[in-house]
Order: sequence, then structure tokens, then C-alpha cells
Amino acid sequence: MAANQAGSKTTPSRREFLQASGAALAGTALSGMITPRVHAAESNTIRVALVGCGGRGTGAAGNALLTNDLGPVKLVAMADVFENRLAGSLKQLSQKFPGQVDVPAERQFLGFDGYKKAIDLLDGDDLVLLATPPAFRPMHVEYAVEKGRNIFMEKSFAVDGPGIRRVLAAGKKAEEKGLKIAGGLMSRHYSPLEEAVRRVHDGAIGDVITCWAYREHGPVGYTPKSEGMSELAHQIRNYSCYTWVNGSFLLDWLIHNLDVCCWVKDAWPVSAQGQGGRQARDKADQLFDHYAVEFTFPDGTRLFGQGRHMVDCWGFFGDVIHGTKGAAVLGEGIKDPVIYKSHKQAKDNIAWQYDGPAVNAYDVEHRLLFDAIRNNKPYNETQRCAYAALTGILGRMAAESGKEVTWEEALNSDLVLAPDLEKLTSLDDPAPVQPDDKGNYPVAMPGFTKAL
Repeated sequence: MAANQAGSKTTPSRREFLQASGAALAGTALSGMITPRVHAAESNTIRVALVGCGGRGTGAAGNALLTNDLGPVKLVAMADVFENRLAGSLKQLSQKFPGQVDVPAERQFLGFDGYKKAIDLLDGDDLVLLATPPAFRPMHVEYAVEKGRNIFMEKSFAVDGPGIRRVLAAGKKAEEKGLKIAGGLMSRHYSPLEEAVRRVHDGAIGDVITCWAYREHGPVGYTPKSEGMSELAHQIRNYSCYTWVNGSFLLDWLIHNLDVCCWVKDAWPVSAQGQGGRQARDKADQLFDHYAVEFTFPDGTRLFGQGRHMVDCWGFFGDVIHGTKGAAVLGEGIKDPVIYKSHKQAKDNIAWQYDGPAVNAYDVEHRLLFDAIRNNKPYNETQRCAYAALTGILGRMAAESGKEVTWEEALNSDLVLAPDLEKLTSLDDPAPVQPDDKGNYPVAMPGFTKAL
């Protein structure tokens, strides 16, 4: 019942939230904290390479270029496996940021090795934006760190335990080299949410006893394979629909609100058990259309993660936190967080609600990163981001196997969802997952699918 009452406070979608929040960062306290300064390199220009030119990558490049009031920024290289995505992204960014985009044909790289060529062009305090589907994130982060580049890595950060270990190891090497790494969990930099979490940590709702992370909306999109398109190209283009590419709906779509719950609790789960399946979805892919996972924290309290994408079902996008003295409704999808004096989320029980200026957290996360680069401040979000992803991976492993899985088992698992991605050279290479003779793909089955 609490979740239904909380549902009235959610914003309809992430896209609408972004449109509403706009670029009002200048009105926040943060804009007064970050001031332009010249970094240590001979040139004050930070050159940026974009790896992964889809919607999120294009958005990240735009966020990066908007930091030019802190110092000059220029996009100088782009890489993708799809020519049309690279071309579309370049056109959009060139129109929006004239004078800041300098990516001639010789710095447009297609293919699975394009990320290396783009990263190799950078030096000094330059930055690479990694925004491909998450299966490719570990090897891209490793290479960028090896070459000494600062990194922005979009979520999610890996799809399995071995990938998480690779990211963690790369993050440690980056710290040793003094490199800056930011991760795309922008909710951590959404000032209304930061204020709400501070209040919860200060005891506004008492001791936190349960956390509920929700993402409930319509079906995830799917584009049928066009004539002549390879199987691998089809799966990467529909990366949300194939577990090896995105790690499941629970991971890639719920990661923000799972992370927010762990932030509120100031802990990571020690185990999980849950369930999920395909009940309504009829697309030829691997996607579960519902998940329900119970995570246990070290003190025995619980986090419940629920994800569903079906037609004509109850919808809610956010987190509900219960404490011993009250409740909070916050997280991604909740524009204005609310704290209540009891568990009943009603207007007459509101103890606090954010009513300050609009904030674009995507811009904020890049401003913090560029400020760290220009002023040589320590900045490395790798471990926190990797642990947030591991929370989603843990939940997927538990739900798809039907078993209870511990944090340590998930982290130390040797199960690789897509072995040998480094060996891919062409979109004509075999995809890690193949359909059967009826065009259907293998789908996890609780009780039969192995967790580890």
C-alpha cells in the first residue's frame, strides 16, 4: 500500500525528468564551489574521445562539452561499431556545440578495435567517455587505464563477477597513476537527493529498516533484425534485450535505485534470493519481463528490488525507505524527494520535501570530474560503481537460478556471460548467444540455470 501511495510522487519517466530539470546547475550551490582554473598541462584544452555513440554516449559528450566555462573542452575522436550511430551523433553534437567538435574522417573509428584508436589519440589530462553496452566496459576501462587516460564510464560497468573484478583492478591501477574516473550513477550527484539522504542519515526517519527499489513501466523496446543484418549486430543494437550484453533488466535498468538504497543504508548486501521470468513478453530475445529480489544487508535488514516492464500494469519509478520513525520517497524517478513523519505517505504527514531549484545531475557529474582533472584533485568512483553493479548482478544470479547467492559468491564467480569479447573483429563474427531453429534464444529458468 505504501508503494501505491508513493507512486503519486514519481515523475513519469527518466526522459521527462531530464527535460524538466534542464541545465539549471548555475543556480545551485555547486556552481559556486567549482571555479575555472588552468590545469597543469601546457594546453588548457581537455580533449575528449567518445567511445559508444548511441543516445547515452551522445548525451555524455554533450555534458562534457558544457563544462567549457571551467576551461576549453573539445571533442576530437569518436568510435562505434555502427557507422550510422557515429554519423548521427557527430551531426547532433556539431550542430549543438559549434567550435567544440573537431572530428574529421581520420578520427572517426569504426569496428571493435575503434576504442583503442580513439584512446591512443589522447594524452595528458585528456578524457575518454566510455558509453558502449556494459559487456564491453571492463576491457575498455582496462585499456584506458593502461594508456593513462582519465575516464568517464557510463553504467552499467560489467555484466558478471569476472567483469567486476577487472573493473576493480583497473580502478586500483588508476588510483596509483593519479587518473580520474567518474561513473554514470548520476543520482549520487543530484543535490535534492543528496539533501534527502543527509537527512535520513541524520535520523529523520529513525533507523532504516527496509528499502524498496522499484522500476515499473511499459515494455522495453525491440527492433526486429533487418534484412542482411548479422546476428551479432542485431543483438548489440538491441543490447537491452540480451543478457550477455547488458546483464539483465534488473542490473542495467534498476542499478540507480538499487545504488540509492545501498547509499541510504550505507551498506552493500551480503546475499540475495528472488525470482523472475517472462510472462507477457513475446519478443524473440532473452529478456525477463519481471524480477523480484530480496537482498539482505549485514545487519539483517532487507532491500527489495522489483522490476517489471509490461503493458497496462501499475507503474512506479523510485525508492521507498522505511525507518523506525518515518519513511522517505526518493531515488531516480523522484524529482522532489519527500520525508514523512510516519510510514503512511500522505500530505499531512510530510516532514520535509525538496522545493529548491531544478538540477541536471548529468551535468553535475561531469562538472565534478572536469574540476578534478583541471585542479588535480583525487577522484575515483570505481569501487562504488562496481559494487552497485555487483548488487544488480547478485540479484540477477539469484532470480535467474532460483538460489540464494552470497555477495562473495557473486564477486568470485568464474561465470563469464560472453567469453572472448576481445577476439571480436567484425559484426559478422558469431554472436555469443545463438537462436535455435525456430528463432528463439536460450532464456534463464529458475531451478535449472546455474547461478555460478
